[in-house]
Amino acid sequence: MGYEQSKNDYSLFIKRTNGLLTIAVVYVDDIIVTGSNEEKISRFKEHLHSVFNIKDLGVLNYFLGIEVSHLQAGIVITQKKFTKELLLDCNLDVSRIAKTPLPANLKLLAYEGELHSDPEHYRKIVGKLNFLSHTRPDLAFSVQTLSQFMQQPRLYHVKALQHVLRYVSHTLGQGIILYATDQLSLIAYSDSNWASCPNTRRSVTGYVLLLGISPISWKSKKQPTISKSSSEAEYRAMAAASSETTWLIRLLTKLCVLNLKPVALHCDNQSAIHIGKNHVFHERTKHIELDCHFTREKVLEGLIVLTYTPAAEQHADIMTKALSSFQHNKLKSKLGMYSDVDTVPSLRGDVSDDTAECATSDDEYAEGF
Repeated sequence: MGYEQSKNDYSLFIKRTNGLLTIAVVYVDDIIVTGSNEEKISRFKEHLHSVFNIKDLGVLNYFLGIEVSHLQAGIVITQKKFTKELLLDCNLDVSRIAKTPLPANLKLLAYEGELHSDPEHYRKIVGKLNFLSHTRPDLAFSVQTLSQFMQQPRLYHVKALQHVLRYVSHTLGQGIILYATDQLSLIAYSDSNWASCPNTRRSVTGYVLLLGISPISWKSKKQPTISKSSSEAEYRAMAAASSETTWLIRLLTKLCVLNLKPVALHCDNQSAIHIGKNHVFHERTKHIELDCHFTREKVLEGLIVLTYTPAAEQHADIMTKALSSFQHNKLKSKLGMYSDVDTVPSLRGDVSDDTAECATSDDEYAEGF
Protein backbone atom coordinates (compact mmCIF):
# COMPACT_ATOMS: atom_id res chain seq x y z
CA MET A 1 0.00 0.00 0.00
CA GLY A 2 3.02 2.28 -0.17
CA TYR A 3 3.84 2.39 3.53
CA GLU A 4 7.47 2.92 4.47
CA GLN A 5 9.02 1.07 7.41
CA SER A 6 10.82 3.53 9.66
CA LYS A 7 14.56 3.00 9.99
CA ASN A 8 14.37 4.59 13.46
CA ASP A 9 11.80 2.10 14.79
CA TYR A 10 11.01 -1.05 12.82
CA SER A 11 7.53 -1.30 14.36
CA LEU A 12 6.54 2.02 12.77
CA PHE A 13 5.08 2.34 9.24
CA ILE A 14 4.45 5.72 7.59
CA LYS A 15 2.70 6.82 4.40
CA ARG A 16 2.62 10.35 2.99
CA THR A 17 0.35 11.24 0.06
CA ASN A 18 -0.48 14.78 -1.07
CA GLY A 19 0.43 16.26 2.30
CA LEU A 20 -1.64 13.69 4.20
CA LEU A 21 0.02 11.48 6.82
CA THR A 22 -1.00 7.99 7.94
CA ILE A 23 0.87 6.14 10.71
CA ALA A 24 0.66 2.50 11.78
CA VAL A 25 2.40 1.01 14.83
CA VAL A 26 2.57 -2.79 14.87
CA TYR A 27 3.27 -5.07 17.83
CA VAL A 28 2.77 -8.73 16.81
CA ASP A 29 -1.00 -8.76 16.13
CA ASP A 30 -1.90 -5.45 17.82
CA ILE A 31 -1.94 -2.35 15.64
CA ILE A 32 -2.48 1.35 16.32
CA VAL A 33 -3.49 3.46 13.31
CA THR A 34 -3.63 7.25 13.26
CA GLY A 35 -3.23 10.04 10.76
CA SER A 36 -4.46 13.34 9.39
CA ASN A 37 -7.21 11.93 7.15
CA GLU A 38 -10.06 9.62 8.24
CA GLU A 39 -10.59 8.27 4.72
CA LYS A 40 -6.97 7.11 4.47
CA ILE A 41 -7.24 5.40 7.86
CA SER A 42 -10.48 3.64 6.84
CA ARG A 43 -8.93 2.44 3.58
CA PHE A 44 -5.95 1.02 5.48
CA LYS A 45 -8.23 -0.86 7.89
CA GLU A 46 -10.37 -2.22 5.05
CA HIS A 47 -7.28 -3.56 3.31
CA LEU A 48 -6.02 -5.25 6.48
CA HIS A 49 -9.45 -6.76 7.10
CA SER A 50 -9.58 -8.22 3.57
CA VAL A 51 -6.24 -9.96 4.17
CA PHE A 52 -6.20 -10.82 7.90
CA ASN A 53 -9.80 -10.50 9.14
CA ILE A 54 -9.03 -7.92 11.83
CA LYS A 55 -11.20 -6.69 14.71
CA ASP A 56 -11.63 -2.91 14.90
CA LEU A 57 -11.68 -1.86 18.57
CA GLY A 58 -12.42 1.81 17.85
CA VAL A 59 -10.71 4.79 19.47
CA LEU A 60 -7.52 3.81 21.29
CA ASN A 61 -8.07 3.31 25.03
CA TYR A 62 -5.87 0.32 25.95
CA PHE A 63 -2.66 -1.01 24.41
CA LEU A 64 -0.10 -3.44 25.88
CA GLY A 65 -1.20 -2.73 29.46
CA ILE A 66 -1.25 1.04 28.93
CA GLU A 67 -4.54 2.88 29.41
CA VAL A 68 -5.21 5.91 27.20
CA SER A 69 -7.72 8.61 28.16
CA HIS A 70 -8.73 11.44 25.85
CA LEU A 71 -9.31 14.80 27.54
CA GLN A 72 -9.76 18.29 26.17
CA ALA A 73 -6.29 19.24 27.40
CA GLY A 74 -4.64 16.24 25.73
CA ILE A 75 -4.05 12.52 26.13
CA VAL A 76 -3.40 10.85 29.47
CA ILE A 77 -1.56 7.53 29.59
CA THR A 78 -1.52 5.44 32.76
CA GLN A 79 -1.18 1.80 33.86
CA LYS A 80 -3.75 1.75 36.66
CA LYS A 81 -5.11 -1.74 35.91
CA PHE A 82 -1.61 -3.19 35.67
CA THR A 83 -0.65 -1.43 38.92
CA LYS A 84 -3.60 -2.94 40.80
CA GLU A 85 -2.67 -6.43 39.56
CA LEU A 86 0.95 -5.84 40.58
CA LEU A 87 -0.02 -4.83 44.13
CA LEU A 88 -2.35 -7.83 44.49
CA ASP A 89 0.43 -10.16 43.36
CA CYS A 90 3.29 -8.70 45.44
CA ASN A 91 2.52 -10.53 48.75
CA LEU A 92 3.93 -7.59 50.75
CA ASP A 93 2.24 -5.22 53.18
CA VAL A 94 1.66 -1.95 51.30
CA SER A 95 -0.90 -0.44 53.67
CA ARG A 96 1.42 2.26 55.03
CA ILE A 97 1.90 5.39 52.95
CA ALA A 98 5.27 6.30 51.41
CA LYS A 99 5.54 9.77 49.90
CA THR A 100 8.60 9.07 47.73
CA PRO A 101 9.76 5.88 45.97
CA LEU A 102 12.85 5.57 48.20
CA PRO A 103 13.98 7.45 51.34
CA ALA A 104 16.40 10.29 50.61
CA ASN A 105 20.11 9.35 50.67
CA LEU A 106 19.38 5.61 50.98
CA LYS A 107 22.42 3.46 50.09
CA LEU A 108 21.85 -0.23 49.32
CA LEU A 109 24.83 -2.57 49.62
CA ALA A 110 25.14 -5.69 47.49
CA TYR A 111 26.66 -8.09 50.03
CA GLU A 112 25.35 -7.01 53.40
CA GLY A 113 22.54 -8.67 55.31
CA GLU A 114 20.65 -11.95 55.18
CA LEU A 115 19.75 -13.43 51.79
CA HIS A 116 16.09 -13.34 50.73
CA SER A 117 14.50 -16.80 50.72
CA ASP A 118 12.56 -16.26 47.48
CA PRO A 119 14.76 -14.44 44.94
CA GLU A 120 12.39 -15.31 42.06
CA HIS A 121 9.62 -13.34 43.71
CA TYR A 122 11.93 -10.32 44.03
CA ARG A 123 12.93 -10.55 40.37
CA LYS A 124 9.32 -10.85 39.24
CA ILE A 125 8.15 -7.77 41.14
CA VAL A 126 11.13 -5.64 40.05
CA GLY A 127 10.51 -6.74 36.46
CA LYS A 128 6.89 -5.60 36.70
CA LEU A 129 7.99 -2.28 38.19
CA ASN A 130 10.32 -1.91 35.21
CA PHE A 131 7.34 -2.26 32.88
CA LEU A 132 5.36 0.20 35.02
CA SER A 133 8.10 2.82 34.57
CA HIS A 134 6.99 3.18 30.90
CA THR A 135 4.42 5.70 32.14
CA ARG A 136 6.06 6.56 35.47
CA PRO A 137 9.28 8.62 35.17
CA ASP A 138 9.19 9.01 38.95
CA LEU A 139 9.98 5.28 39.33
CA ALA A 140 12.96 5.17 36.94
CA PHE A 141 15.69 5.68 39.55
CA SER A 142 14.14 3.26 42.06
CA VAL A 143 13.79 0.50 39.46
CA GLN A 144 17.36 1.06 38.28
CA THR A 145 18.57 0.77 41.88
CA LEU A 146 16.60 -2.37 42.75
CA SER A 147 17.58 -4.07 39.46
CA GLN A 148 21.22 -4.21 40.59
CA PHE A 149 20.45 -6.94 43.15
CA MET A 150 18.55 -9.45 41.01
CA GLN A 151 21.18 -12.17 41.38
CA GLN A 152 21.28 -12.27 45.19
CA PRO A 153 18.54 -10.08 46.73
CA ARG A 154 18.78 -9.62 50.49
CA LEU A 155 16.17 -8.78 53.10
CA TYR A 156 17.36 -5.17 53.08
CA HIS A 157 16.64 -4.99 49.34
CA VAL A 158 13.17 -6.47 49.86
CA LYS A 159 12.47 -3.73 52.42
CA ALA A 160 13.42 -1.14 49.82
CA LEU A 161 11.18 -2.89 47.29
CA GLN A 162 8.33 -2.81 49.82
CA HIS A 163 8.87 0.92 50.27
CA VAL A 164 8.59 1.47 46.50
CA LEU A 165 5.37 -0.57 46.39
CA ARG A 166 3.92 1.51 49.22
CA TYR A 167 4.62 4.62 47.17
CA VAL A 168 3.04 3.00 44.10
CA SER A 169 -0.03 2.07 46.14
CA HIS A 170 -0.28 5.68 47.34
CA THR A 171 -0.05 6.99 43.72
CA LEU A 172 -2.18 4.37 41.98
CA GLY A 173 -3.49 6.50 39.12
CA GLN A 174 -0.23 8.32 38.35
CA GLY A 175 0.69 8.75 34.71
CA ILE A 176 1.69 11.38 32.19
CA ILE A 177 -0.34 13.80 30.11
CA LEU A 178 0.56 14.59 26.52
CA TYR A 179 -0.75 18.10 26.00
CA ALA A 180 -2.58 19.04 22.80
CA THR A 181 -0.72 22.02 21.36
CA ASP A 182 0.76 23.15 18.07
CA GLN A 183 3.59 25.00 19.84
CA LEU A 184 6.03 22.11 20.01
CA SER A 185 9.67 22.29 21.00
CA LEU A 186 12.05 19.57 22.15
CA ILE A 187 13.85 20.24 25.43
CA ALA A 188 16.40 17.93 27.08
CA TYR A 189 17.68 17.74 30.66
CA SER A 190 20.69 15.67 31.71
CA ASP A 191 22.11 15.06 35.17
CA SER A 192 24.39 12.68 37.05
CA ASN A 193 25.07 11.69 40.63
CA TRP A 194 28.84 11.31 40.87
CA ALA A 195 30.22 8.09 42.41
CA SER A 196 26.86 7.46 44.08
CA CYS A 197 26.96 3.64 43.90
CA PRO A 198 28.49 2.44 47.20
CA ASN A 199 29.37 -0.94 45.67
CA THR A 200 31.24 0.16 42.52
CA ARG A 201 31.69 3.94 42.98
CA ARG A 202 30.18 4.45 39.55
CA SER A 203 27.96 7.43 38.78
CA VAL A 204 24.30 7.41 37.77
CA THR A 205 23.18 9.01 34.51
CA GLY A 206 19.73 10.52 34.23
CA TYR A 207 18.03 12.34 31.40
CA VAL A 208 14.53 13.37 30.41
CA LEU A 209 13.25 14.84 27.14
CA LEU A 210 10.10 16.94 26.88
CA LEU A 211 8.06 17.59 23.74
CA GLY A 212 6.42 20.86 24.65
CA ILE A 213 6.00 20.27 28.38
CA SER A 214 5.17 16.57 28.06
CA PRO A 215 7.79 13.90 28.89
CA ILE A 216 8.35 11.50 25.99
CA SER A 217 11.67 9.85 26.85
CA TRP A 218 13.65 9.32 30.06
CA LYS A 219 16.30 7.05 31.53
CA SER A 220 18.13 6.33 34.75
CA LYS A 221 21.23 4.17 34.33
CA LYS A 222 24.49 3.45 36.13
CA GLN A 223 27.49 4.51 34.05
CA PRO A 224 29.69 1.67 32.70
CA THR A 225 32.97 3.19 33.93
CA ILE A 226 34.19 5.13 36.96
CA SER A 227 34.38 8.88 36.38
CA LYS A 228 37.35 10.76 37.81
CA SER A 229 35.32 13.89 38.55
CA SER A 230 31.77 15.16 38.77
CA SER A 231 32.37 17.12 35.56
CA GLU A 232 33.25 13.92 33.71
CA ALA A 233 30.17 12.17 35.09
CA GLU A 234 27.98 15.07 33.93
CA TYR A 235 29.69 15.05 30.53
CA ARG A 236 28.90 11.36 30.11
CA ALA A 237 25.27 12.03 31.04
CA MET A 238 25.17 14.79 28.42
CA ALA A 239 26.45 12.34 25.81
CA ALA A 240 23.63 9.89 26.64
CA ALA A 241 21.03 12.68 26.39
CA SER A 242 22.56 13.91 23.12
CA SER A 243 22.33 10.43 21.62
CA GLU A 244 18.66 10.11 22.58
CA THR A 245 17.96 13.62 21.26
CA THR A 246 19.55 12.78 17.90
CA TRP A 247 17.35 9.69 17.55
CA LEU A 248 14.19 11.53 18.56
CA ILE A 249 14.87 14.34 16.07
CA ARG A 250 15.13 11.76 13.26
CA LEU A 251 11.96 9.98 14.41
CA LEU A 252 9.88 13.15 14.85
CA THR A 253 11.06 14.51 11.49
CA LYS A 254 9.70 11.36 9.81
CA LEU A 255 6.42 12.04 11.63
CA CYS A 256 6.39 15.56 10.10
CA VAL A 257 7.19 17.32 13.39
CA LEU A 258 9.64 19.86 12.03
CA ASN A 259 11.64 22.92 13.14
CA LEU A 260 12.77 21.36 16.43
CA LYS A 261 16.46 22.30 16.07
CA PRO A 262 18.43 23.47 17.91
CA VAL A 263 17.44 21.52 21.00
CA ALA A 264 18.30 23.11 24.36
CA LEU A 265 20.16 20.60 26.53
CA HIS A 266 20.03 21.75 30.16
CA CYS A 267 22.84 20.79 32.54
CA ASP A 268 23.61 22.02 36.07
CA ASN A 269 27.39 21.68 35.79
CA GLN A 270 29.29 24.59 34.24
CA SER A 271 32.50 22.58 33.80
CA ALA A 272 30.72 19.88 31.79
CA ILE A 273 29.13 22.55 29.57
CA HIS A 274 32.60 24.08 29.02
CA ILE A 275 34.00 20.68 28.00
CA GLY A 276 31.10 20.19 25.59
CA LYS A 277 31.61 23.60 23.99
CA ASN A 278 35.43 23.60 23.98
CA HIS A 279 36.56 21.82 20.83
CA VAL A 280 40.24 21.80 21.77
CA PHE A 281 42.10 18.77 23.12
CA HIS A 282 42.66 19.19 26.84
CA GLU A 283 44.80 17.45 29.44
CA ARG A 284 41.79 16.96 31.75
CA THR A 285 39.71 15.15 29.12
CA LYS A 286 42.25 13.06 27.20
CA HIS A 287 41.28 9.88 29.10
CA ILE A 288 37.58 10.21 28.17
CA GLU A 289 36.50 7.78 25.46
CA LEU A 290 35.75 9.11 21.99
CA ASP A 291 32.05 8.22 22.13
CA CYS A 292 31.59 10.68 25.02
CA HIS A 293 32.60 13.54 22.71
CA PHE A 294 29.42 12.89 20.72
CA THR A 295 27.95 15.98 22.41
CA ARG A 296 30.64 18.22 20.92
CA GLU A 297 29.80 16.99 17.41
CA LYS A 298 26.11 17.76 17.87
CA VAL A 299 26.91 21.22 19.22
CA LEU A 300 29.04 21.89 16.13
CA GLU A 301 26.24 20.61 13.86
CA GLY A 302 23.80 23.01 15.49
CA LEU A 303 21.54 20.18 16.66
CA ILE A 304 22.08 20.94 20.37
CA VAL A 305 22.63 24.12 22.37
CA LEU A 306 24.12 23.58 25.83
CA THR A 307 22.35 25.57 28.51
CA TYR A 308 23.03 25.96 32.21
CA THR A 309 20.18 25.37 34.63
CA PRO A 310 20.40 25.59 38.46
CA ALA A 311 20.46 22.29 40.31
CA ALA A 312 17.14 23.08 42.04
CA GLU A 313 15.45 23.38 38.62
CA GLN A 314 17.10 20.30 37.09
CA HIS A 315 14.23 18.09 35.88
CA ALA A 316 16.52 15.05 35.46
CA ASP A 317 17.49 15.15 39.16
CA ILE A 318 14.59 12.76 39.82
CA MET A 319 16.41 10.17 37.64
CA THR A 320 19.68 10.16 39.60
CA LYS A 321 18.85 10.05 43.31
CA ALA A 322 16.20 9.60 45.97
CA LEU A 323 14.81 13.03 46.87
CA SER A 324 12.88 14.61 49.71
CA SER A 325 9.11 14.54 49.34
CA PHE A 326 8.98 18.29 48.56
CA GLN A 327 11.59 18.17 45.78
CA HIS A 328 10.19 14.88 44.42
CA ASN A 329 6.67 16.32 44.04
CA LYS A 330 8.03 19.58 42.65
CA LEU A 331 9.89 17.77 39.86
CA LYS A 332 6.93 15.47 39.15
CA SER A 333 4.83 18.57 38.56
CA LYS A 334 7.50 20.10 36.30
CA LEU A 335 7.56 16.88 34.27
CA GLY A 336 3.83 17.23 33.61
CA MET A 337 2.91 14.04 35.43
CA TYR A 338 -0.78 13.48 36.05
CA SER A 339 -2.81 11.71 38.70
CA ASP A 340 -6.47 10.76 38.39
CA VAL A 341 -7.11 12.36 41.79
CA ASP A 342 -5.95 15.73 40.45
CA THR A 343 -7.57 18.14 38.09
CA VAL A 344 -5.73 18.35 34.78
CA PRO A 345 -3.15 21.15 35.08
CA SER A 346 -3.26 23.96 32.57
CA LEU A 347 -0.81 24.16 29.67
CA ARG A 348 2.13 25.81 31.39
CA GLY A 349 5.73 25.22 32.41
CA ASP A 350 5.66 26.50 35.97
CA VAL A 351 4.82 24.68 39.18
CA SER A 352 1.75 25.45 41.22
CA ASP A 353 2.15 26.59 44.80
CA ASP A 354 0.35 23.55 46.14
CA THR A 355 3.61 21.58 46.02
CA ALA A 356 4.53 23.40 49.23
CA GLU A 357 1.97 21.22 51.01
CA CYS A 358 4.29 18.26 50.42
CA ALA A 359 7.13 19.78 52.46
CA THR A 360 6.68 17.36 55.35
CA SER A 361 9.26 15.37 57.26
CA ASP A 362 10.47 12.21 55.54
CA ASP A 363 11.13 10.47 58.86
CA GLU A 364 7.56 9.21 59.15
CA TYR A 365 7.90 6.89 56.15
CA ALA A 366 11.66 6.22 56.17
CA GLU A 367 11.30 4.23 59.37
CA GLY A 368 12.82 0.77 59.11
CA PHE A 369 15.85 1.70 56.97
